[in-house]
Amino acid sequence: MRIFSLAGRRLAASIPSLLIILVGVFLLLQLAPGDAVDALIAQMGGGGDAAAMRAELGLDQSVAAQLVQYLWRLVRFDLGFSTIYGKPVATVIFERLPATLLLMTSSLSFAFFLGLLFGVIAARRVNRWPDTIISTIGLLFYATPSFWFGLMAIVLFAVHLQWLPAGGYESVGEGLTGLARALDIARHFVLPTLTLGLIFLAIYLRIMRASMLEVLTLDFVRTARAKGLDETRVVVRHVLRNAMLPMVTLIGLQAGTMLGGSVVVESVFSLPGLGRLAYEAVVQRDLNTLLGIVFISALLVIFVNFLVDLVYARLDPRIAGR
Repeated sequence: MRIFSLAGRRLAASIPSLLIILVGVFLLLQLAPGDAVDALIAQMGGGGDAAAMRAELGLDQSVAAQLVQYLWRLVRFDLGFSTIYGKPVATVIFERLPATLLLMTSSLSFAFFLGLLFGVIAARRVNRWPDTIISTIGLLFYATPSFWFGLMAIVLFAVHLQWLPAGGYESVGEGLTGLARALDIARHFVLPTLTLGLIFLAIYLRIMRASMLEVLTLDFVRTARAKGLDETRVVVRHVLRNAMLPMVTLIGLQAGTMLGGSVVVESVFSLPGLGRLAYEAVVQRDLNTLLGIVFISALLVIFVNFLVDLVYARLDPRIAGR
């Protein structure tokens, strides 16, 4: 019950944060030059009545009036209409959402579990050659831009070796279904997952290494060793659970960063996700679509942090008891 009480408090605290994010982004976008009508007129080659189009879309009203109308639509779960794509914003977003969710889940899983493994190995072999090699490779991954990883991966694995596709969500025109389609999508996501996950892998392994070294010096670890437990049992049953706490916290903190990184990765690999959609919405001045993406992205980050709080309370019962 304490965990559910903690979850309820976290969800209640997230509502003001979501409201502040939406209002802040809305006001910032009002400062950007141009609007959706300018983009539409440019697409039509300069024709059309700009004043009439702005009146039809409600863009001739004051900023405060537009903000109130937008928030009232959100209360009714209405994200508005995309003037550029010619369909409701919710439809546009949910068409792109699966690619982003799949990319985030695969990249986060790849980075977390390999970071956990390599961090433990580096801590158990501290100041020896495995520690030196892992730390050096992690620093190299962290210092290299993700778009460079992506471009080099395309050149090596897609162009020269021809092992993996260079981009896209799945093979077009082959009519794959079932397991064959799932495997085809997985092949297309190998390079994007590696590109987005390598930077976070470097962060996780360094955090895990430092946390393991700290926990290994605590009194309860020396007590477990004094009782005659073998080193593997000490690490797995006593050290690992406590050392994972900073990594679990980091997942919540970096959920938004991973969403931001998906803009670059989805553009490099031509993935139809939210990141690429956000870029297109900015270029086309599609305010409703961009605000809808911010809203859905904020909900995703809040949901990830909500899960992190629950896992954290499960790993450390003292958190749920406070």
